[in-house]
Amino acid sequence: MAGHPTFDAAERVKSSPFGDLPEWDLSDLYASPDAPELVSDIERLDVMVKDFAARYQGKLADLDPAGMLACIETYQQIDIIAGRIMSYAGLRYYQNTVDPARAKMLGDLQGRITDITTPLVFFSLEFNRIPDASYESVFGADGGPARYKPVFDRMRAMRPHQLSDELEQFLHDNSVVGAAAWNRLFDETSAALSFDVDGQAMGLEETLNLLTDHDRTRRETAAHALARVFGQNVKLFARIHNTLAKEKAIEDKWRKMPTPQYGRHLSNHVEPEVVEALRNAVTAAYPRLSHRYYALKARWLGLDKLQVWDRNAPLPTDAPRTIGWGEARATVLDAYAGFSPRLAELAEPFFDRGWIDAAVTPGKAPGAFAHPTVTTVHPYVLLNYLGKPRDVMTLAHELGHGVHQRLAADQGELLAATPLTLAETASVFGEMLTFRALLAKTGDPAQKKALLAGKVEDMINTVVRQIAFYDFECKLHAARAEGELTPDDINALWMSVQAESLGPVFEFMPGYETFWTYVPHFVHSPFYVYAYAFGDGLVNALYAAYEDGLPDFQSKYFEMLAAGGAKHHKDLLAPFGLDASDPAFWDKGLSMIEGFIDELEALEP
Repeated sequence: MAGHPTFDAAERVKSSPFGDLPEWDLSDLYASPDAPELVSDIERLDVMVKDFAARYQGKLADLDPAGMLACIETYQQIDIIAGRIMSYAGLRYYQNTVDPARAKMLGDLQGRITDITTPLVFFSLEFNRIPDASYESVFGADGGPARYKPVFDRMRAMRPHQLSDELEQFLHDNSVVGAAAWNRLFDETSAALSFDVDGQAMGLEETLNLLTDHDRTRRETAAHALARVFGQNVKLFARIHNTLAKEKAIEDKWRKMPTPQYGRHLSNHVEPEVVEALRNAVTAAYPRLSHRYYALKARWLGLDKLQVWDRNAPLPTDAPRTIGWGEARATVLDAYAGFSPRLAELAEPFFDRGWIDAAVTPGKAPGAFAHPTVTTVHPYVLLNYLGKPRDVMTLAHELGHGVHQRLAADQGELLAATPLTLAETASVFGEMLTFRALLAKTGDPAQKKALLAGKVEDMINTVVRQIAFYDFECKLHAARAEGELTPDDINALWMSVQAESLGPVFEFMPGYETFWTYVPHFVHSPFYVYAYAFGDGLVNALYAAYEDGLPDFQSKYFEMLAAGGAKHHKDLLAPFGLDASDPAFWDKGLSMIEGFIDELEALEP
């Protein structure tokens, strides 16, 4: 891990109504966009890649165990340098996506790094042609690359879908004007959108945030403002989705992928039937979860029908409360420490060393994320903090990712990355710890009800809504295979999953059919969304084991996070007595949400 930065931490804050919010200090990556270290790293990367290709191309199958280990470790060093460069350019860009200089730097570096790394395309292709017997022999030998075997087992799972060297090289070179370019168009369009809310111009994040406002009229105004602007831009967003879905279909056809989802399952190292079991368990539970909860919420709000702007409305008894940054920090760190002092110690540097960028600023990327950068530096967390209780939960969530990434970093660059299905484990667990700590401190029944309702809504958003999103993507890609989709076609697919998942208590305003346009996951990571539901279900089952007093839970939990991508989900869950391929596993997680709804009904006057 990198040490303390040299700057005065007090310089890296933005004053706000919520206190001084931290800003990123990216100097642990590079001191500035024109830093000599950045220039020299690009040059060094170029030399290393050429040397690597000259030394190993056409020779991988002949390497002995020690030679293979040296080869893999050199490849890992190349990965680190490229990752460091692109992390720096990407993070600067996300701080202000409408700054032309930042956008140009990111675009130029994407092109440059793509060109430099083109000679590496041979590596996975040639590696996958090594005969099974030779592969097992080299990776099974003492003094060889045995610890890296999980990475290369996953790589070799792609063997049936591998194209010729020439075609793979073409796809690599073409990527910068393919999906990456459409992703940038989506990001820049979304960041530049302006919404007129009662005469005030607002960005996407601020306007979406109004959907949780206590004032119903304000929520309604925001919803109509969103619908108006999404409607004005729907043709462009439809073009982006049409193009990306078709590009994916073409590549999937060449790679002989059996379904559009298959590549994601493969990269997640999860069996399609496990995802199908999760999807089926959740859709079967819609009436018991979302339909039941929202009917309850309509009663609390005194409404016969809910509108879309009521979905995330606070409860009438939930007094509006702004949570300052200092309180948010203390709440999360105390909850983490309650589980284990080590968890809080791992999270603390994020606050003190410029590893969090929290303020809402013009042009900043919406939402929140934790970016691991590279294993020789540390993660960075992006938030758009507006002082809501949900923002505290988002802080707990992203810090969970950050802690996970720090623990897994010891595995090294190739093994640290966690498959998406397990990537949400520490984040959702961190949220649950924070929620339980807040609930335990709450004596007032109205506050307790508001907290419980907030948690149920978060879980519905994470499980029900994300599986509905997954179904929408499945329908979108299936429909695109039949031909070009008009905006109305995509709108209809969106509404079909919304009605099914949210239930009969909802009425949908004209314009809501365009709300698929702002979801970045559909563009950046097709079929990613089920990972959230997977993570939530997994954590609910884990948390039940923790509450049941499973011996050595904390040490087993840290071991699981520290494994990164070195183990399969079956092996990681075995110490807790859990198995994701068992349909009852998902029902256990869903029953926790049902239990919270039961508690809410019991609190009814």
